Amino acid sequence: MPDEVEVKSTSRMKFPGISPRAYEHPADRGALASLRAVPGFAQVLRAVSGFYTERGERLMALASHIRVGPKQYPALDRIRNQCAETLDLEAVPNLFVARNAQAQAWSIGIDEPFIVVTTGLLDLMDAEGLRWAVGHEMGHVLSGHAVYQTMLIRLIGIQASMSFMPVSALGIRVIIAALHEWYRKAELSCDRAGLLCSQDPTSTLRAQIQLAGGIDPSQVDIPSFLQQASEYESVDDIRDSFHKLRFVETQSHPFAVVRSAQLQKWAASPEYRDILAGNYPRRTDDEPSSTWKEDVKAAAKSYKDSFTESTDPLAKVFSDVGEAVAGAAGKVWNKFGNNGNGNGGNGGNGGDGTA
Repeated sequence: MPDEVEVKSTSRMKFPGISPRAYEHPADRGALASLRAVPGFAQVLRAVSGFYTERGERLMALASHIRVGPKQYPALDRIRNQCAETLDLEAVPNLFVARNAQAQAWSIGIDEPFIVVTTGLLDLMDAEGLRWAVGHEMGHVLSGHAVYQTMLIRLIGIQASMSFMPVSALGIRVIIAALHEWYRKAELSCDRAGLLCSQDPTSTLRAQIQLAGGIDPSQVDIPSFLQQASEYESVDDIRDSFHKLRFVETQSHPFAVVRSAQLQKWAASPEYRDILAGNYPRRTDDEPSSTWKEDVKAAAKSYKDSFTESTDPLAKVFSDVGEAVAGAAGKVWNKFGNNGNGNGGNGGNGGDGTA
């Protein structure tokens, strides 16, 4: 995005004190609650955090990339500040531009998360598409996802160095698989955060079409594009279901077309309209002891709804598994929640609503 591109000035709604629960997908919250229940997860989080220094990662970004500011990518800097203001972040995360032809963006860091976007993303998207992309990353920061995303990146590196130790590597692989499953759900949440920053479902869909391969969105028919997602979700051959499982196992992000359809569905929902009208949960109202129990219930409902809406022959299996996991988490809560031990784990600063 050239510096001379002017960022549109519109009357976008701002959301003072918004809780990340306002936009988080119920499967995201449920998956994170389940993730924290994975045996050894808390211990691995603490150990991995102790092995690395976040200062080093920030220094590498400072030395290798361009830090966005009033004099460097000023138009992008305005988008950065506007997105942070829209979601009412307590501190505006630093934003860096990295040389990379791939259209990508990510957030990283535990104590002071920062955001990186690539030159490929800047070349691909207009200002409104970038607003959605930057807002998406701001959502990761507000939800505390950067804690777990950082852990995932670090564990993948550790796994490669421990390949000669099958038992240890297998244990790490289990944690990585759980993190990947959660992160795919977290991406759906933060697509919604990006939409709250953009508040323009059309430009957001155009940006997602570009990420899916539509360099020129005018060459893509939107109904046909969204129909692809419907066809993918409605497979009725169990062989296709297994193919879907095989392909998704190592994916860190949801598939682009399906992801787009999910966000458009939310954009048409009463929930989205309520947020724009100012009716949304505030961070001051979040109580860990009550929200964790609500999360597992919401996750169970999400799994059940996904089965109802899908004709995939394996959907019922995973719906039942999801409900079972949520039910087990609920039993843990009922047993330990009243004496202060059932808050789903600490897991860093995830979900605390701070930047």
